Amino acid sequence: MRLTVAAVGRLKRGAERDLVARYHERAVRAGRAIGFRALDLVEIGESPARDAARRMTEESIAIASVIPDGATVVVLDERGENLDSPSFADLLRRWRDNGRPAAAFVIGGPDGIAVTLRQRAELRLAFGAATWPHQLVRVMLLEQLYRAVTILSGHPYHRE
Repeated sequence: MRLTVAAVGRLKRGAERDLVARYHERAVRAGRAIGFRALDLVEIGESPARDAARRMTEESIAIASVIPDGATVVVLDERGENLDSPSFADLLRRWRDNGRPAAAFVIGGPDGIAVTLRQRAELRLAFGAATWPHQLVRVMLLEQLYRAVTILSGHPYHRE
């Protein structure tokens, strides 16, 4: 199963970028042994449109164009479902075991994502009710993907 994280905006040098790189590398290395063959990080440029609705539409079109065919779409949304780490890992396991070719995790821009893209989502995932900076959401998502892989492989990173 291929995993894709598509996020609006580019991470600049700094702590967030370093953490994303660290968790990405760990998840890729640990995931290969249990059937996660890739973890692609795709950065979508922010739309220069002046109108928020147009920015959201343009960014959503760009995101949709990088979602792999047949992928399960997960949208990060503060109004979404809160899952604990074992439940998140179990979802990935079920998708993998059911032959899903890919899962795409979408992090929209400051204006959000278009309704049409949100409607494609099988899961709207939240990291609590708070609104988080997009850079931190990317770090938290990569850490949770790494944690899920370690849970599924029996690695002691996650403790109950």
